[in-house]
Amino acid sequence: MNHASAQASTLHEPARDASAQRSLHLSLAHVGKDYAKVESRAGRLRLVYDLLRGRGAASVFRALDDVSFDLAPGASLGIIGENGAGKSTLLKIVAGVIKPTRGSVVVNGRVGALLELGSGFHPEYSGLANIDLAAALLGLAPAEIAQKREAIIAFADLGDHIRDPIKNYSSGMVVRLGFAVATALEPDVLITDEVLAVGDESFQKKCIAWMEGFLAGGGTLLLCSHSMYHIQKLCRDALWLKGGEVVRYGDAPSVTQAYLAWHEEKSAQQKAPIPRKAASAAGVYAVQSLDLEPGESIAQGAPLVVRGDVYSPDGRAPVVLVGIVRADGTPVYGVSTDMDRVAPQKSGPNAFRFALEFPRLDLLPGKYTLRAHALDPEGVRLFDHVERTFVVTGDAREFGMVRLPHAWRM
Repeated sequence: MNHASAQASTLHEPARDASAQRSLHLSLAHVGKDYAKVESRAGRLRLVYDLLRGRGAASVFRALDDVSFDLAPGASLGIIGENGAGKSTLLKIVAGVIKPTRGSVVVNGRVGALLELGSGFHPEYSGLANIDLAAALLGLAPAEIAQKREAIIAFADLGDHIRDPIKNYSSGMVVRLGFAVATALEPDVLITDEVLAVGDESFQKKCIAWMEGFLAGGGTLLLCSHSMYHIQKLCRDALWLKGGEVVRYGDAPSVTQAYLAWHEEKSAQQKAPIPRKAASAAGVYAVQSLDLEPGESIAQGAPLVVRGDVYSPDGRAPVVLVGIVRADGTPVYGVSTDMDRVAPQKSGPNAFRFALEFPRLDLLPGKYTLRAHALDPEGVRLFDHVERTFVVTGDAREFGMVRLPHAWRM
């Protein structure tokens, strides 16, 4: 388990006493899941032999390791991470589809799992017939099915197609019917896996409205999605998985911002790096120091001061260019001393000092890099640059990189 995972487990250690667990809808303690790795026929035979003798598999793939969290009634948790991070495995464990290899899972109440909508439908049956079939598989009694049938039909909103065979449905129509059936279960815990990624816009709005009402009524939501917008909109907290381990667990805005910043840094690594000339090279204008105030963590809207020292080989005042880019290298803003008709202050025979203040840094939360460049006095040739990374903190949910002053006129 890495340091981030250990820290997350410590900060969010689930309650251990029985009375506390009964007040929760869901409690996971150090849950892990291993799958046997079999690469040949001999390996399969060896695995069967080991299992018959009560031994574990000799070679395993660890899909999930040491995941812990608690969810009380009305709580909402978003599960994020790349493909293969262990998200679906975690949801299937909570839904009871598979059993964990390690740890414990306590579920209080009825669970509704929207993992593979429509997977239990019979293609030759009509939508109406499949409502009865799917509802029965979910555990609803015939009387309950009859009572909820009209509500399911209305939510699916398929019109006359409700009487057509499922094999003639589009994927979006199947999802509509599957969601309508699953929500009719009135679960205490709702587990969803990318449900909002399919279907048309009106269906997505209907799903979101239903989920918001579900949470307001004391339901507990476990949502897996690649859409950080949906995670931030519907979830109070978020859990970031990577390689089956917890990277970060906390409030949804901070976790999703950290996840997006990590993705931007990953994208930046695929781009060619900007070459940096040695500061000690003869005849080179060079940035010798660069400091940020208040430091590497800056609250959104707070002031930022950039200070630095520049070396000049001929004693003439160089041009200083300061730029801010996102973690993926996307330019945000840049300004130079010659643009504003100022020059660095001389601080020694071949040394100059500069300070640049941003009275209000209206960057949206995320990770950024500040670059200070040294140019010749004519501002034509760029010789050297130094970088400092910093993080803008805050709970903003706007899109883009900067917050623009605005006012709604209704």
